[in-house]
Amino acid sequence: MSLRTLLVCLIAGLVLLASATASPDDLNRVIDGMQAKYGTMRGIAADFSQHYLDQSGRAFHEFGHVVIKRPNKMRWDYTNPEKKLFVSDGQKLFFYVPEDKQVTVSSVKEGTDPHTPFMFLLRRSNLRKDFESITVTNESPIYAGDMVLLMVPRKAPADFKRLIVEVDPINFQIRRLTNTDAAGTVQTFTFENIKENYVAPDSDFQFTIPPGVQVIKGQ
Repeated sequence: MSLRTLLVCLIAGLVLLASATASPDDLNRVIDGMQAKYGTMRGIAADFSQHYLDQSGRAFHEFGHVVIKRPNKMRWDYTNPEKKLFVSDGQKLFFYVPEDKQVTVSSVKEGTDPHTPFMFLLRRSNLRKDFESITVTNESPIYAGDMVLLMVPRKAPADFKRLIVEVDPINFQIRRLTNTDAAGTVQTFTFENIKENYVAPDSDFQFTIPPGVQVIKGQ
């Protein structure tokens, strides 16, 4: 190995080590920044990708656009590979698959669906109080320079055990959320083209069941 190659490897190793290491002051600054940003945010819109992986190894990837509005309203429009709609009007959840001509209707219960972790964060008034622990992980970020946190809720339903949160340490923007449920199923959402404090009209969260569609009652 040449001297130049050795120096390049050493520098790359130091960069990786620095990105995986954060001081307590860095962590506290990021927690405070997230608290200030999302604790008062009125709404958000973004393009998303969702990756699903269960314990059997079954996996799939989907894409779409999401709009979220305080306190309990959200709309996930899936565009690829299959058109689907997941919407909450604040009281009920509707999951509509046009190709199947089915809609599942259930009540809003915090943490009972993989789409809810972002709402969980937006509703928190005190991250340090509401999460049992917030630590920096050694997991590599998707976006260079980001900090990857492991957040364990103090009180949460069985389907919401822990969050992996990738956050920009400069502007405190959350760019990835990974939720692991009690069965070991992992759902990862990554976000791009984020619009903060985007306040969508309430009509965006209203859903009228189309005629001829089978209605399934959820939990």
